Amino acid sequence: MARKISIKQAINEAIDQEMTRDPSVIMMGEDIVGGSGSFGEMDAWGGVLGVTKGLYAKHGSRLLDTPLSESAYVGAAVGAAACGMRPIAELMFIDFMGVCFDQIFNQAAKFRYMFGGKAQTPVVIRAMVGAGFRAAAQHSQMLTPLFTHIPGLKVVCPSSAYDAKGLLIQSIRDNDPVIFCEHKNLYAMEGEVPETSYTIPLGEANVVREGKDVSIVTYGLMVHRSLEAAATLAKEGIEVEVVDLRTLSPLDLDTVLDSVTKTGRLVCVDEASPRCNIATDISALVSMHAFSALKAGIEMISPPHCPVPFSPTLEDLYIPGSDRIADAVRKTLQKGKK
Repeated sequence: MARKISIKQAINEAIDQEMTRDPSVIMMGEDIVGGSGSFGEMDAWGGVLGVTKGLYAKHGSRLLDTPLSESAYVGAAVGAAACGMRPIAELMFIDFMGVCFDQIFNQAAKFRYMFGGKAQTPVVIRAMVGAGFRAAAQHSQMLTPLFTHIPGLKVVCPSSAYDAKGLLIQSIRDNDPVIFCEHKNLYAMEGEVPETSYTIPLGEANVVREGKDVSIVTYGLMVHRSLEAAATLAKEGIEVEVVDLRTLSPLDLDTVLDSVTKTGRLVCVDEASPRCNIATDISALVSMHAFSALKAGIEMISPPHCPVPFSPTLEDLYIPGSDRIADAVRKTLQKGKK
């Protein structure tokens, strides 16, 4: 039975159901058990934005409050995964990954390879990503490309409540390290989500809107900005197809190529900084594998190559908007007419 819940609730429900199903699933992070041992024990924080609120009351000591040391508890989570547990580590903001990056890309990502396929590291590192929350340059970055670059890591970034639950459950059950990116500006967005447990395979993109004129390939918050642009363009008689990548590694290139082969035009949208981001990667891959299908040059939409501004006005300008995406679609259509 499906009912409407928020992405925040869907993530909470996924963790709850997996902790109930599998006793090897544990969770650790800062302030996830903010009231433990005090009068507020049954009303613990549940992380900086309360995403895991209520789980401590159900699962007790399997949720571990950690010191303010990402290198310590992410390292502990990686070690626990190597010893048979299925830990979920909550990294408050993906911006803090610099503190514990060695444990992620030099250890967790390489164990299976270095031990000849005999080692498994089933750890999920959850982290908030993205701008628009008025959280300034150190708490607002979209650093997904940095993790996508590392062999051995899987990178997930859902755009809907349905996807968030199914992808997180699959990530927890996966035997490789997964970086699960949650856009903080999408937490309140609601959608239909089954009450029962279900999984969505990693590496399967989703065509969220079909069209024949231009393909937009994107993920996360930019899926919704792209859908807004597509709705505007539909009034002009332009039919846009929107592909939500859902997972950046593994990447469902086949769905992207099928879409571009059908439309002949491509707009790549990414909230990450423009140098070496997901938009540039998709653009290069399409150019390599489907160049003959292109009727016009590829358009890429990203923020400027600068830190995320704290000024609300500048931050709103920094994040790619639906108007800018719509203009890119019109531009590639004009190119095709020359």
